[in-house]
Amino acid sequence: MSHQGGVQACAELVERGDPDRFLSAMTGPVAAREVLFPLYAFNLELARAPYVTQDPIIARMRLQFWTDTLDEIAAGKPPRAHEVAEPLAHVLRTAGADLVRLHGMVEARVADIGEAGPMDADSVTAYARGTAGNLMAVAGGALGGEDRAGFERIGTAQGIANWLLAQPALRAAGRGFVAPAPEVYADLAHAGLRMLAPVKAGSAVPALRAAWRTKGVLARTARDPEGVMGGSIAGSEFARRGGLLWKSVTGRW
Repeated sequence: MSHQGGVQACAELVERGDPDRFLSAMTGPVAAREVLFPLYAFNLELARAPYVTQDPIIARMRLQFWTDTLDEIAAGKPPRAHEVAEPLAHVLRTAGADLVRLHGMVEARVADIGEAGPMDADSVTAYARGTAGNLMAVAGGALGGEDRAGFERIGTAQGIANWLLAQPALRAAGRGFVAPAPEVYADLAHAGLRMLAPVKAGSAVPALRAAWRTKGVLARTARDPEGVMGGSIAGSEFARRGGLLWKSVTGRW
């Protein structure tokens, strides 16, 4: 598969499995999309790993595949025969994506394997930092942004918002899910809102724009934490797409 074909395959994966990041990436220039789609597809592969099987051993093997893939890319070996591995290798070799943080994304997903237990605000924040926080830092850095700590902070807030949005689906999936008390949701929302302090975006605006829904989700949760399980914190589809359009037109994230 050609490089462009690999990027297109990643874009199609992200469009189906992570539509918010797909839409935000599409507001950026082509060069930014060629960096973002392989990273977002990699994240999607990790997110899926614990949920495509009930066998924790197989789930760990799927995550180990990506650990090994990253190690092989770092060692200069040809990428594995996987539709995401080749374009991901290209990003790592041309944009200088942060391997330590990519490995951190794999390790953070181990928490999703097996039976879920109660999670407090600190553990959710750590999980959000390891997943979405690392992804935002990698994506922002790969696009030339310098404020990695700021990108991680915004990504962590986004991860908290996404975790809150996912609560009804996690309950439906079972696997020992225990809904936290509304107070935990409220604490997380307030913590996430504090993370949304300004950051020097520079050329990394297309990466940061992935968090365009975050403030609204967190604000609605802070006002009505019991709405998390009712699904009311997502907001309307009109507001969702309109917010992204406004940021795109004004050049904001």
